[in-house]
Amino acid sequence: MSIQSQAKKQATIDEIKGKFDSAVSVVVIDYIGTTVLQADAMRKKLREADIDYTVYKNTLVKRAIEGTAFEELSKDLDGPSAFAFSSDDATAPARILDGIIKEYKKMNFKAGVVEGAYYDASSIEAIASIPPRDQLIAKFMGSIQSPVSKAVRTFQAIADAKAE
Repeated sequence: MSIQSQAKKQATIDEIKGKFDSAVSVVVIDYIGTTVLQADAMRKKLREADIDYTVYKNTLVKRAIEGTAFEELSKDLDGPSAFAFSSDDATAPARILDGIIKEYKKMNFKAGVVEGAYYDASSIEAIASIPPRDQLIAKFMGSIQSPVSKAVRTFQAIADAKAE
């Protein structure tokens, strides 16, 4: 192996390490069966959600994640693997890829790491059903607001009744 080839591989490994280091979640899929048009459309959807989607050689990824919180993914890196990285929304890669997988009826989840915890394919599918963070916050705020609003209306009714 030439020094130039070795330097190129090391640069790719460093790039992979950087992506894993900055990710709050990484989802690995088997992307076989997608057409070029489907792959382009999928990349566009993922890019719009600020998700970095890349295909890397499994051997380089295994070297890059060795000794990290992502190392457990190594056991799932057989055959074609594509990686979806998110640095802000932990559930976004699983959620968006789940929609794409259902739409194309191709590809499969292999595994993932979400906020430092390893999940197998079926667990990643379950994570895909979690609503986006802003929706969860809105639901939580709505659930808090309803009882508080009722209490305020009750107190106002009591005050109005005493004022009469």
